[in-house]
Amino acid sequence: MSAPPADPPTWSGRSVPRAEDPAIIRGWGSYVADIAARDRGVMYARFVRSTIASGRIISVTVPPDVVAFTASDLVGVQPIRAVLHRPDFVDVATPILAEDVVRFVGDPIVLVLARTEAEAEDAAERVTVELEPLPAVLSADEALADGAPLVHDSVPADHPNAPNTVVDGRIATPGAEEAFRRADHVVAVRVSSGRQSAMPLEARAAHAAYDRGTGRSTLHATLQMPHVTRTGIADCLGIAEDDLRVVSPDVGGGFGAKMALAREDVALVWASRHLRRDLAWIETREENFLAAWHSREQVYDVEGAFTAEGELLALRGDLICDVGAYCCYPVTWAVEPLMALAELPGPYKVSEYDVRSRAITTNKCPIAPYRGVSRPMQVLAMERLLDVAAEEIGIDRVSIRDINLVSEFPHRAPTGLVLDLASHRETLATAAQLADLDDFEARRAAAREEGRYLGIGFSCFAERTGYGTPAFAARSRPFGADGTKKSLITPGFERVVLTMDPSGGVTLRIGASPHGQGLKTTLAQVVCDELGLDPSQVRVIASDTDATPYGWGSFASRAMVIAGGASMLAAQDLADRLRTLAADRLGGLPGDVELSGGHARLRGGDATVPIAVLARDTYHSSHLIPDKGEPALESVGLYDPSGTFANACHLAEVEVDPLTGNVTINRFLVAEDAGRLINPAIVDGQIHGGVVQGIANALFEELVYDDRGVLVTTSLMDFLPPTILEVPDIEVAHVYTISPASVTGAKGVGEGGTIGAPAAIANAISDALRPFGVGVFHLPATPHRIRTAIREGRDLQLNRHSSVTEVTA
Repeated sequence: MSAPPADPPTWSGRSVPRAEDPAIIRGWGSYVADIAARDRGVMYARFVRSTIASGRIISVTVPPDVVAFTASDLVGVQPIRAVLHRPDFVDVATPILAEDVVRFVGDPIVLVLARTEAEAEDAAERVTVELEPLPAVLSADEALADGAPLVHDSVPADHPNAPNTVVDGRIATPGAEEAFRRADHVVAVRVSSGRQSAMPLEARAAHAAYDRGTGRSTLHATLQMPHVTRTGIADCLGIAEDDLRVVSPDVGGGFGAKMALAREDVALVWASRHLRRDLAWIETREENFLAAWHSREQVYDVEGAFTAEGELLALRGDLICDVGAYCCYPVTWAVEPLMALAELPGPYKVSEYDVRSRAITTNKCPIAPYRGVSRPMQVLAMERLLDVAAEEIGIDRVSIRDINLVSEFPHRAPTGLVLDLASHRETLATAAQLADLDDFEARRAAAREEGRYLGIGFSCFAERTGYGTPAFAARSRPFGADGTKKSLITPGFERVVLTMDPSGGVTLRIGASPHGQGLKTTLAQVVCDELGLDPSQVRVIASDTDATPYGWGSFASRAMVIAGGASMLAAQDLADRLRTLAADRLGGLPGDVELSGGHARLRGGDATVPIAVLARDTYHSSHLIPDKGEPALESVGLYDPSGTFANACHLAEVEVDPLTGNVTINRFLVAEDAGRLINPAIVDGQIHGGVVQGIANALFEELVYDDRGVLVTTSLMDFLPPTILEVPDIEVAHVYTISPASVTGAKGVGEGGTIGAPAAIANAISDALRPFGVGVFHLPATPHRIRTAIREGRDLQLNRHSSVTEVTA
């Protein structure tokens, strides 16, 4: 570990104000709805959706004056198909519009068009859809039961998976059973989480334009993966990718929910090309809750084998992920169960491992990645397991973590993951020291005398970040059973193009897609460290398939690591070219040339030349170029790493009112190691935002279905995000580990706040409620659930055999 310089001589390490902010703050940004509003000839779309969880479409009646399309009109349009070549993976296609059956409330059936949004809404209400209800499965337990209705009856009868199981992964080491036999303590926990919504401030939206002159379409949409979206839509419509331009303008929040290909976007582009006119779709908040991607409805049964001293010898588990009705493109419905399977041990040393992880389909809205994906649940399982074990064994909660945290690197987990250089024990020690546990115990005792209940909770985690094609390829097999090579989507690499123009200005074109995380600012800082320029001289172009190299967008805490690495490599290449040009001009060797302050100078002398002059001469006096190279200043950077692990320890201090069940977070502390901080202010902002979403997961947000499979939380009156009144000041302490696994030294930080916060809060509530014999094992821990648990003297956990989540939560 190394401490950062107090006043770094480089741009990296400085809290440079975000270049993206002024336009957004002043209202000069351009969102999809703004683009649609400026299009005078646009027609607006509205979708008629299923009102039942499972049923057969009997008829669709459209008034003669309404412009509408059903699945029968989409002749030749292919369904969305996301494939992972594993024997346990079930391939199920997603129709653009529901054809013969509907599989969840919100399933799109009819696309309706009108001149205004209001007229489109009215027209949609005049369309009549007759549905015949069919049996539905509304929980993973129901879906796995003998004789359960099939969500997809197209699954082959001889498939080895159980009914409605679409992924069934297993890792078992040879010594797992023996480790449990010789353990002094076997501790078991069951943890679960209600469904969530990413709930971006800007719901989904799309504007599809058709150019009659060229036959090309342009889709402006609120996306995280423009190039991948273009590929998916082109495949569905059977058109060349060059016939479709995809642009993601300003985006009001992504959080993973905008990385998956939307059926609505495919339908809109098709209808625009079919009618040869511009169309727009602006999703309502109700639609977003109803039919946009949900996340993290999971149940984990986990057992740990411990020695008498608290050493964790082995893990055993059964992990169930409810993935809803359809598969998300491109990462598939395997993303949650396979991440959980591979990363469950987190930062802890585990020698033996025996875990099964399954994706189960139900008649509910499909699941897609949301900030952290399965890791908030993985961390909840491990951290509750360690707290319960500490109490049973009779050691303190800090010690049991310290004993088991990885401290020698690289560390290979039994799942095959390799943890690179990190600071797991150091972040725990930092958090414990800043918490001042002795002072807390004194305050807790004083509070008890007043009838108040305080608790403190820890959670430690490793956040896998910046992983490229090696990691994604490991999830799938490249060859089929017949030995033929299969075509599949394997995300990973990032490619950038860096160009200096004749005036010395720099343009960086990236495949990654910023959506509010300050990526343009941080990439400019990285580039300027190599070129000796000011970040204001760098223009970053992103999120436009006509203007940028093919890239995989922004997700999985990868943009700074991978796009940053590619940008650094491109800048280093361009800097070498500038040094060669300057050395010829100044009469020295390229290795003796420094680039700083917009000038090239020879070390130890006064001779300098402006970089802008070198640029001008390269383009306008190419006959003078010493190496007779190309008369342009352009370089390409390609980076495709295996990944690097950020890590942190979160600490929450809470007060629980046993009469009302209300939880107040008095303090929240993050001891974080994200490697080299390119822009500390942006890093802190990412941590703060993530922690708030983690608090939401722990205490507030839940999507609730009734016993008919109808979503009852379809507005912000029912789905409750935390406000500033419920969020404490968030303290951040940085520990710095520079890992060779990242070319920039930076580690991803986008998801860490969300990953660690729920477990820290659950442990803190459990600590506060220890006098009542109550522990928290299900999230969100709502006041109703806490009151009920205290009254009944039982742990707060999901009734796994109930198909209905508590509406009163």
